[in-house]
Amino acid sequence: MRGLLVFIPLLLLAQTPTPSTKSTTAAKSTAAAPSTAAAKSTAAAKSTTPAASAAAGMTDDQKTIYALGLSIYKNITPFNLSPAELELVKKGMTDAAAGKPALDLDVQGPKINPLVTARTKAASKAYLDKAALQAGAVKLPSGVIYREERAGTGAFPKATDTVSVNYRGTLANGTEFDSSYKTGKPFPTPLTRVIPCWTEGVQKMRVGGKAQLVCPAETAYGEQGQGGIPPGSTLIFEIELLAINPPAAK
Repeated sequence: MRGLLVFIPLLLLAQTPTPSTKSTTAAKSTAAAPSTAAAKSTAAAKSTTPAASAAAGMTDDQKTIYALGLSIYKNITPFNLSPAELELVKKGMTDAAAGKPALDLDVQGPKINPLVTARTKAASKAYLDKAALQAGAVKLPSGVIYREERAGTGAFPKATDTVSVNYRGTLANGTEFDSSYKTGKPFPTPLTRVIPCWTEGVQKMRVGGKAQLVCPAETAYGEQGQGGIPPGSTLIFEIELLAINPPAAK
């Protein structure tokens, strides 16, 4: 029955504020986006701006219902739906509202989660393959792809160090799921308390440097996923290593 309930946590997630950087990365959650993803996000934001005028004639309840539609769409983006598939989603909702579904949800519903997982894995593999071909990209032993964006001049951290960083994290489709830049505060964390991708990748950086880490699912949240991160997701991080923090006084 878990497959039938997939949209319930998706909708609840849509109503939940993005976790703070401290509650995500420190708890082995996450954060950062490649420049291409940022450009896509900016373009998407620009493309939706004209629609704002249409909201001017809505009542507050209508705006909330409209926001429900935005939330639903935001949380089905891992399916990478084509325009034709999106029309099928609309038809499914319309048919359900009319009490005339074209198929049995108990039969087809359990296939929802496997579909999104398969599509997420396919998109993740394609992103990893492309990222490995970028100029300056280095594939680390774990499969993590490291690319220096700005050389640092300070020391390299050790796996046992606590560091202060700024970071941004996105999925392969460009969706941002976490960012210290939104809080305006650097994020301090022991490298023993983050995902393996960070532990390995940040040790390749010098203080003052900036790098992109492309993390295969097995070095991030694997087949379980995390919060708004679907199972099998490749994660992309932009990380600025600001400092290696001194050990806490005993």
